[in-house]
Amino acid sequence: MSQVLLVRHGQASWGAEDYDVLSGRGVEQSAVLGAALAARGLEPTVLVAGAMRRHHQTASAAVEAAGWDVEVTTDEGWNEFDHLQVLSRHPAPEGVDVMSSPSVFQHWFAEATTRWTGGAYDDDYTEPFASFTARVEGALARAAASVAGGGTAVVFTSGGPMGWAAASALGGDAALWLRLNAVTVNTGVTKLVNGSRGLTLLTVNEHSHLPPDAVTYR
Repeated sequence: MSQVLLVRHGQASWGAEDYDVLSGRGVEQSAVLGAALAARGLEPTVLVAGAMRRHHQTASAAVEAAGWDVEVTTDEGWNEFDHLQVLSRHPAPEGVDVMSSPSVFQHWFAEATTRWTGGAYDDDYTEPFASFTARVEGALARAAASVAGGGTAVVFTSGGPMGWAAASALGGDAALWLRLNAVTVNTGVTKLVNGSRGLTLLTVNEHSHLPPDAVTYR
């Protein structure tokens, strides 16, 4: 039986001009994850990352800490959805600096993603939600196929693709994805096994490798 481990990237640079760069804490989280997986005896057969810098930076720190000698390949199917475009299509609250208030930002983000997932405004988006989910399902199928003969694929991606992989494995819909996406932990791990029944979800967002004060969501 083979398995696919989906890893969310370490903490990115939330609120900075360029979000797509790991923060110092994000690098540390990634190294802690790699060391923890190696300590459990995990030896990946395949390493995959989305095309975003935060994906490859997470992979680099984790691989170095784990001491793995496996090349990281890139699959753009694991890229995050364009959250900036999604936010731009739903006006931010007036008179509030949303970037200085995580709770206000999260409320705005939830409303914006609900609009995106609803399907009524698909023409407003370069990648409608249905296209995003199809892209993620294709990437997951490729990852599973890469270890079909046995082994482990470790995929470094983002919260959106991880959330959809879990939601779809449970037969869920956009409503379930919205709930999962909101609570995905940086360097959290979602595990699927590939057996005679196809892909089966075992764990979601597992992050016991992180001490409580190192748990972040952005």
